[in-house]
Amino acid sequence: MEKMICMEILCLVLLAVCLLLLWKIHLLRKGAKEIRREFEQKLSEDTNTPIVISTRDLCMRQLAEGINRQLKLLNRERHRFWQGDRELKEAITNISHDLRTPLTAISGYLDLLDQEEHTPTARRYLEMIRNRTNALGDLTEELFTYSVITSQEENAGEYLSLNRVLEESLAFYYGAFVQHKITPEISIPGEKAERFLDRSALMRIFGNIISNALKYSDGDLSVVMKPDGTIVFANKAASLTPVLAGRLFDRFYTVETGSQSTGLGLAIAKQLCKRMGGSIRADYQEEKLIITLFFPK
Repeated sequence: MEKMICMEILCLVLLAVCLLLLWKIHLLRKGAKEIRREFEQKLSEDTNTPIVISTRDLCMRQLAEGINRQLKLLNRERHRFWQGDRELKEAITNISHDLRTPLTAISGYLDLLDQEEHTPTARRYLEMIRNRTNALGDLTEELFTYSVITSQEENAGEYLSLNRVLEESLAFYYGAFVQHKITPEISIPGEKAERFLDRSALMRIFGNIISNALKYSDGDLSVVMKPDGTIVFANKAASLTPVLAGRLFDRFYTVETGSQSTGLGLAIAKQLCKRMGGSIRADYQEEKLIITLFFPK
């Protein structure tokens, strides 16, 4: 009889222990879910409020306190980055403005010098100075444009035809094509591909891609627009490599053959494309640079 009673007591104790363990596991799971939910919320919001959990489990509370300390450090670094990034953009904008005035004056004096008599050597030197001045002016404008674009939050959108905007962009560069002796092969479908985009931003994307082709092309350019709205720009560029092509979207990156390039054209195109929900990539196949642009419906 005593053995039976002991067994019953032991079973009750084991049952109580199991129930206690199940309750403990439930509290741990509940605390883990709360921490995960709160952690995801804190990462998505700019807030200094700490993670708060309902469970009184010591381990879960210590875990929450540790995460709160790291979140505090993360928020501090995030704000320091934002502040530094904003100050850098403002500095670039101010420098761009400050450079415009002396560059305009230099260009004016160069125009006056062109009216004077010069030896062939002096004229060659003046031409070199003018080329460098123009390159510096282009860089100044690109810096200003990039700082403005990266500071803007949204673009003004409208329903427009990708076909039409692409045709207008190509027509705008007709003179440049003739100057570079390039006859582009163009294929644009008759069916309109309409998207809700910013017209000026889209024109700048097309313009920067075409300008890049003019700088690096070996004498050809192919522009193909597919029925789904995908636009493919391709040109021969024997001087490039797959690695170099992948870096064309990096800020201030230029290849040796692009001596007149500022290294911001495709970076600006990528920034604008990303802002409007599109995608842009560069591939290098069979000595051809292929830039693919797509805006989903």
